[in-house]
Amino acid sequence: MGGRGRRRSAPVGGWPVRLTRRGRILTWAAGAFAVLILGVAGVGAWVYQELNGNISSADVDNKLGGDRPVNLSPGSKNILVVGSDSRDGDNAEYGRGLTTMQSDTLMVLHIPANREWATVVSLPRDSWVRIPSCDKGDGTTSAPHHFKINEAFAIGGAGGEVAGAAACTIKTVEANTGLRIDHFMSVDFQGFKGMVNALGGIEVCPEQAIHDEKARLDLEAGCQTVKDEEALGYVRARYSIGDGSDIGRIGRQQEFMDALARKAQSKLTSPNALYGFLQSATKSLTTDEDLAGVKPLYGLASEVQGIPSERLTFLTVPNYPREADVATDKANIVWQYPQAADLFTSLAQDKEVDKDRLLAAAKNPVYASSVRVQVLNGTGVTGRAAAVAEKLREAGLTVVGTGNAPENTRATAVAHPQGLDKQAEALAARLPGAQVEQGADGTAGVVTLVVGADLDPADIR
Repeated sequence: MGGRGRRRSAPVGGWPVRLTRRGRILTWAAGAFAVLILGVAGVGAWVYQELNGNISSADVDNKLGGDRPVNLSPGSKNILVVGSDSRDGDNAEYGRGLTTMQSDTLMVLHIPANREWATVVSLPRDSWVRIPSCDKGDGTTSAPHHFKINEAFAIGGAGGEVAGAAACTIKTVEANTGLRIDHFMSVDFQGFKGMVNALGGIEVCPEQAIHDEKARLDLEAGCQTVKDEEALGYVRARYSIGDGSDIGRIGRQQEFMDALARKAQSKLTSPNALYGFLQSATKSLTTDEDLAGVKPLYGLASEVQGIPSERLTFLTVPNYPREADVATDKANIVWQYPQAADLFTSLAQDKEVDKDRLLAAAKNPVYASSVRVQVLNGTGVTGRAAAVAEKLREAGLTVVGTGNAPENTRATAVAHPQGLDKQAEALAARLPGAQVEQGADGTAGVVTLVVGADLDPADIR
């Protein structure tokens, strides 16, 4: 890799790689990237038709229902990108013992109405979130519950259809972010392997040997070129590399994808390599019906390509280990409030995110379990305080009591004594539309939530 007489790109895994933002976005949206190359290279009409026919489409509209977030910024786009490792066909050798469709990578690409910037938010697969009721595709419906976010893809895909898997994932992302998802792309493992192989492999430089049975990977330390199953194993490996976290894996995946994009840009002048790359990319891709096809994907890639690189922002949703709230849970993370809500609210309102400010605000998380809250029913509806209290407990907050407010109220409010402003803000961020106010009265160390008629317990994050 690299060739003689020209500057080599930094290999993956040996030292910090400077990530090319445009490269990452185009590679993860594999179909869009492929079509961009297609437009630049120029191929015959028969190839165009063949590639167009490779792209699968899935009708999700009739599976999403009507209770969805409102699009607050007409003209903007939120695109859900899923890296899928379904266990059918060639993928069956991965994840032995699993019989369902799985999502290995999940991110939301926000393209604003003015097309002058863009933000990509990674949602770690270990995110502990509320998964709404979903059609399982086998004649049954799942019950709402909390679990890892990637379970939504498996639940909806129980019947073996990407449409159901995508629909449940969209519903889950919308319920937990408040964003309206306009399009989705699903890229599977085997297509990824084909793209890597068409480029002759990608060079990685692990500083330590990697032996990961779950990822079916055995690599010695030092620089080497990986392809086929080794390439898949490298981007899937988790427990045997670094700190073993999903957050660490996201960084390695982005670095690998950046290396793939850079090599593609330099190597795809060969007709054979180009054809193989595009075949693999398009065969691996399933999208919603509006995005399925070379023409709409080319249009999307062109929109992203025109955005200045310094205005492309990549973030992972602010989070902390769930162990801080539940000592026995060492496997999951929870999203950090109010920072996560601030991030998604900005995108919903089509406002560019200040990454430095967001990261600075997230340095000292307010753990959900540290928020002690009294829930008062201000709706007049019997049992509403108990219902809200149960949702807050599921989210990890500490409910110290329930009761009735002195009078009924329309607006939900969070009142707090002096010194508990951060706890009050963390609570209010989970309640759409809730107002925060400092109160002279109240129990020391406790914030008071007065539930108004405007709060639907199902909307609590």
